[in-house]
Amino acid sequence: MLGAAGTLLLVGTYLFLVITQPTGIVEGLGQGVALATFAAYLIAAVLLLLAVLPDLPVSALTLIPVALALNIILGQFVGSVMVPLYLDSIGTVLVGFLAGRRAGAATGVLSTLIWSLFAPTVLPFAAGAALVGFLAGTAARYGALRRPYLAPIAGLVAGVLVGVVSSPVAAFVYGGTSGVGTGAVVAAFRSMGDSLLSAVTKQALISDPGDKAIVFLIAALLVFALPKRLSGSFEFIRRYKVLGKSGNK
Repeated sequence: MLGAAGTLLLVGTYLFLVITQPTGIVEGLGQGVALATFAAYLIAAVLLLLAVLPDLPVSALTLIPVALALNIILGQFVGSVMVPLYLDSIGTVLVGFLAGRRAGAATGVLSTLIWSLFAPTVLPFAAGAALVGFLAGTAARYGALRRPYLAPIAGLVAGVLVGVVSSPVAAFVYGGTSGVGTGAVVAAFRSMGDSLLSAVTKQALISDPGDKAIVFLIAALLVFALPKRLSGSFEFIRRYKVLGKSGNK
């Protein structure tokens, strides 16, 4: 029930942002709509964490802060250079691979919330970040880590879904310029006569699949590099034989 409540709150907040298109949200928590959005996403993340907490080993609880820092540092750096990628979800995907969908989704939301404290423009993308973690956990549950080549394929599929979900927020709330490299791609499509939503969607379908394929591959390699004793301490890994029979012994 906690997981369902958290998911519904995530979806509801996302739909609110897309439908109402609040302009003040990117101005920081001094704006009422930004504060309300932050609170809603924070409650959703807490509910998701509470839902999965009984299944999380101590190693997962120590991993989540590291994952948050990894997301923010890489995302901040890549967002400031002329590269049409993000690379801001490696930590989220890593947690999703090791601890499952709810933990991955909660990590995605929390990293966005912490990042938004000094970069308010990322706040509207919390639901998309949650979706990345959810899809990472889903991919791991159904065998994406049992063969090295399956992880980037799962990332490509996840990138398409995340791109479609994130595009309306990027277009209507933030104007389609969420990074230097990605903003340049949007501007190029706009110069060809595309509408804002069309340009942002095309940019997302170019950037997101490749970005998530790289992210899923890197996160998978990190999981493979962990000692089996550590990866095997995760209930999610053992229950669903995420790494195959040999990888979970």
